[in-house]
Amino acid sequence: MSFIDVNIQLLEGFRVTLLIFFITLAASVPLGLVITFGSMSRFAPLRYLTRTFVWIIRGTPLMLQVMVVFFGPGLLFEWRALPRLTAVLIAFIINYACYFSEIYRGGIESIPKGQYEAGQVLGMTKSQVFFRVVLFQVVKRIVPAMGNEVITLVKDTSLARVVSVVELVKAAQDIVGLKSIIWPLFYIAAFYLVFSGLLTILFNKLEKKLNYYQG
Repeated sequence: MSFIDVNIQLLEGFRVTLLIFFITLAASVPLGLVITFGSMSRFAPLRYLTRTFVWIIRGTPLMLQVMVVFFGPGLLFEWRALPRLTAVLIAFIINYACYFSEIYRGGIESIPKGQYEAGQVLGMTKSQVFFRVVLFQVVKRIVPAMGNEVITLVKDTSLARVVSVVELVKAAQDIVGLKSIIWPLFYIAAFYLVFSGLLTILFNKLEKKLNYYQG
């Protein structure tokens, strides 16, 4: 296997890593908000059910969740197994949506109740108060925590290899096992450092842009 062949194989793994990262992020960010509304609902059964589900997802390893989503349907119900990448995406989206939902909930609950009351005095509905007044303050407060979770997602993409999805780490692992060379591991380490570094810079800039608002 030539140097070019190694790079081609790693680039294919890199493509899968990016696919997992961006699809998970695009789906889990809005889904997390939906889960937040469920966990803050005044309808007690929905609230308890949602919070129990979030507790289970946050309290068990993501690797285990990937395995359950992939192997579970076949072993429990004798259904046809999901495609490996599809199972990984489902597990990742659910996991990160639950984590994001708790970040959202903490941000929302940190806003003084007086702001809701003031908005209603001005004739605004609860939804109008939330989206026009509260949401911008919540975004500012949750950016640091969201940044940490997004950077964690970059590294967690490597867990897809547990069901033999050939992302970046799996691609490098296969090359190391086949050719008995170690440099691909340092190669991918540099990728994760650069990717995480770029995201750190991005979120730092976002925090600075939101600093104009001190609410």
